[in-house]
Parts: sequence; structure tokens; C-alpha cells
Amino acid sequence: MLTLSRYRTKLTDVGRPVLRVIISLIVLIGLWQAIVSLFELPSFILPSPDAVFSRLISRHDVLLSHAFVTGQEILLGLALGLSVGFIFALQMLLFRPLKVWMLPLLIASQAIPVFAIAPVLMLWLGYGICSKVVMAAIIIFFPVTTCCFDGLNATPKGYLDLAQTMGASKWQLLRHVRLPAAMPSIASGLRIAVVIAPIGAVAGEWVGASKGLGYLMLQANARMMIDEMFAALFLLSLMAVALYFITDFLLKKLIPWS
Repeated sequence: MLTLSRYRTKLTDVGRPVLRVIISLIVLIGLWQAIVSLFELPSFILPSPDAVFSRLISRHDVLLSHAFVTGQEILLGLALGLSVGFIFALQMLLFRPLKVWMLPLLIASQAIPVFAIAPVLMLWLGYGICSKVVMAAIIIFFPVTTCCFDGLNATPKGYLDLAQTMGASKWQLLRHVRLPAAMPSIASGLRIAVVIAPIGAVAGEWVGASKGLGYLMLQANARMMIDEMFAALFLLSLMAVALYFITDFLLKKLIPWS
């Protein structure tokens, strides 16, 4: 009975967010259809939901192939941005004087618009996947580094004093005290990262690409295929929402103390 109860609890924990997303999606589609019908908007301004979903079905092979490319860019950008952000945060923690020098780099990475960086990255890295991955990494670099550093730096002093009294080395302090205490903050940075990483990938595709949902949206817009553009946008939004909820679910399982 206890095992069955736990299984039901797990299903409920997974089912509630999914149900909320479905209800929100139904409400959004209903409002969308109401606006189109009420104002009698032409399809080249705002296509109806059924036109967009028809395009999703009829062009699913093309849409999924481009979504696969964008998904690769997002995941690789997340991996790169998280790795570099964590390393920067760790360096600022272990070598305090570096914080004064690294902080302007962190601020500059966000002060410069991504569309201003994109052409330079295209020139340096080409029109392939590398420039889009770096774009996604740059856009998540600041929140990831900030959350990691704040979490590592905010370890309760009592924990550190106790570990030092027991003879813990600097590495042991980091591994067994600082990292577990910082995981909730790092998780917050990761949740932010998975939401905004698609922006960097798509921005890179808009500047220059031959594949990806951003590229497909530009091509559809140029050909006045607005329903296909909305279909690509819907698919991109669905990917971002799914990535967020998967990440959130895994973080709750891996960091139960948060």
C-alpha cells in the first residue's frame, strides 16, 4: 500500500504541471480564435489556430528537422554556458581578487545586445552550429555565473567552521559543504538558463543560418507563409516549455533539500 501511495504521489507530481500547461494552452488557443473571429483578421496578419495546426501536420517533417537542429544548438549552448559559468563562479570564489576583474566581463556580456554580437560570431565561427551554440552560451552566462557564485558564497558560516574544525581541506569544503549548500541557487540559475537559451540560438539563426526554426521563420515570413511561421514559433515555445518542466522535475529529484 505504501509503494502504491508513493507511486500515485509521483504521478500526481508529474501530472499536475502537465495538466496546468494543457489548460493554459487551451485557454490561449480559445483567446486566439476569439480575436481572429471577432476582428476578422486576415491570415497574413494573424492566422487562425486551425490553419496553424494544419500546417503543423502537413509540414511536420520539415518542422521537426529544423526543430532538431535548434534543439541541438540549445542543448549544446546550455552545456557550454553552464560549464563556463560554473568555472567563472568557482574562480571568483577561490581567488577573491579575480572577482574585481571578472565582474566587468560579466556585466559586459549582458550589456551588449545579442544582435550586435551575432554578426561578429558569424564572421569568426561561420554559419554553422558553432556560432549559435556560442550565442546561446553567452546569453545564459551572466545568470548562471551569478547564481553559482551567490550560492557558493552564501554557505552558512557555521557549516564551514564545523568542517574546518574537523580538519576538512579546501577541496573537501567545496565538495561536501559549499556545493550541496549552493545547489538550490545553482538550480535557480539552471531554470533561468533553459528558458532564455532558445533566444540566443534563434537570434543566431536569424542573423545567418541554413537550418533551424529561426531560419524557417524568416523564410516563411519572406514568402508570406504566416501560418508556417506561427507553426515554427509554436514548436519552439513547446520545446522551451518541455525543457523547463523536464529540468525542473529532474532538479527536484536530484536536490530534494531545495
